[in-house]
Amino acid sequence: MSDKLPVGIEDFRELRMEGFYYVDKTRLIKDILENWGKVNLFTRPRRFGKSLNMSMLRCFFEIGADRSLFDGLEITKSPSLFDQYIGQFPVISLSLKDVSAPTFEMAMDMLRFNINRETRRLRRLMDEEILSAQQKSMLDCLESDKMTETKLMNSLFLLSELLNQYYNRKVLILIDEYDVPLDKAFEEGYLKQMVFLIRNMFSKALKTNDYLYFAVLTGCLRISRESIFTGMNNFKIRSVMDVRFDEAFGFTDTEVRDMLACYGLESHFDEIREWYDGYLFGEEHVYCPWDVINYCDKLRENPNARPEPFWINSSSNSIVKRFIHKAKKQTQREIEQLVAGESVPKVISQELTYEELDSSIDNLWSVLFTAGYLTRRAVPEDARCHLVIPNLEIREIFVTQIMEWFQETARRDRPALGAFCAAFKNGDPAAVESLFSSYLKKTISIRDTFVRKAKKENFYHGILLGLLSSEEDWVLSSNAEAGDGFSDILAESEEDGIGIIIEIKYADTPESLDLACRAAVSQIIRNEYARYFTDDGIKIIHAFGIACHKKQCRVSYQRINE
Repeated sequence: MSDKLPVGIEDFRELRMEGFYYVDKTRLIKDILENWGKVNLFTRPRRFGKSLNMSMLRCFFEIGADRSLFDGLEITKSPSLFDQYIGQFPVISLSLKDVSAPTFEMAMDMLRFNINRETRRLRRLMDEEILSAQQKSMLDCLESDKMTETKLMNSLFLLSELLNQYYNRKVLILIDEYDVPLDKAFEEGYLKQMVFLIRNMFSKALKTNDYLYFAVLTGCLRISRESIFTGMNNFKIRSVMDVRFDEAFGFTDTEVRDMLACYGLESHFDEIREWYDGYLFGEEHVYCPWDVINYCDKLRENPNARPEPFWINSSSNSIVKRFIHKAKKQTQREIEQLVAGESVPKVISQELTYEELDSSIDNLWSVLFTAGYLTRRAVPEDARCHLVIPNLEIREIFVTQIMEWFQETARRDRPALGAFCAAFKNGDPAAVESLFSSYLKKTISIRDTFVRKAKKENFYHGILLGLLSSEEDWVLSSNAEAGDGFSDILAESEEDGIGIIIEIKYADTPESLDLACRAAVSQIIRNEYARYFTDDGIKIIHAFGIACHKKQCRVSYQRINE
């Protein structure tokens, strides 16, 4: 078994030739052939192994395939099927994941470049002496960076025609991340132009193409047929709701256990499940492969490494931000339920046009589900799915975006924010309690389930820190070493010679708020956090103990004078 983990490796040949650890997904080949579809679209969230699977399909089906790449893998357990299909087809393999640009012209250039590159790759597999003058001319056109928009629309069809003529065999077309150009076009405002281009390209290559044996496409979103796949009755969509192919993308529980056992990391299984599991594809519970591989790699470097939000950091997560910013009171309460680990029943539409995405909050629920920010709790018994946040990593995305939304909202009311900060500087606990309670009523809160007490305290800590940071003349410190411990928040108004110490507690019940805030002040005194300021000659020090429970707070106060 290999000791190398495939961090960021999406090329199947490289992975197998260089001896990287491989979670065997070659059963996908057998399932595609036995569950026939002329055009197959697999929709899965990003970073769930789509690109690696597409590379694996090319390595298997393409003429000249290296049989040794599949030694010991699942597909070889079906020897007749293996021998019948391996290396039998010319394959056009195109990835659109980099076709992401601020203008249509730039996006078209990127798409043209991808066609140029794939044409060059295919040409290297051909014998130039056998090619006719017409075929060479066609290849020259498809390799040209001056290819017209019309030629670009016809490029996949022309490539398949040429390959069919050369090899006298039908062609496979693999298109990875088909919806990336559309998503970027929607974001940048040139969607209609991109839809027209992609629709014509796909229609000619996939709809009425006598040279096509079958095609496989992958993407995050299932875009309406009326938008892109007009009139395709040879089309099979394999979404996260389907039982077929439910193990083909993502890691199963068994696959994660086997990987951990290979590297002696079995003791980390529970935290990996808590952070990166939770997705339900069909009837199979799966983990995000990107997260599992990256965390295992970290653990091999440092056995004490803590889980990190690897999936979060691989994208902008703008859809969550858009969702939270559009949310009204009802949706805000539903977001609170999600963050608390509860489910929210919603009817999911799996087929949308981009124009519909922002037309209603209901459609954004569907996009969050399709893109992997939400998943189902169980197979639905009716038209509604019971949506949940899959794991701690995705919950962190929501919490982060909630915090950003709250800070933006709070800073619009400068007078209220100024009064709140002044209450701390003036040592006014009643005003702090009243104003902070008002803020908490307006935000999306964390409820009493799903996370440990320390995590809840961190949430209120973040809110307070964000609000106080509006005072540009204050020096703020968070979790700074002070006295005999670490204080939650320290704020210094140098101009006024005032120091502010804030300790935050989470109360398990409303009745324990008073006790908790008094305990917070006692902790400040006991651990002598004030030394942080007195050592610098600060004479006026305000100590605030703040206890929170859901959207309630209580404030205890003591002035410390040198």
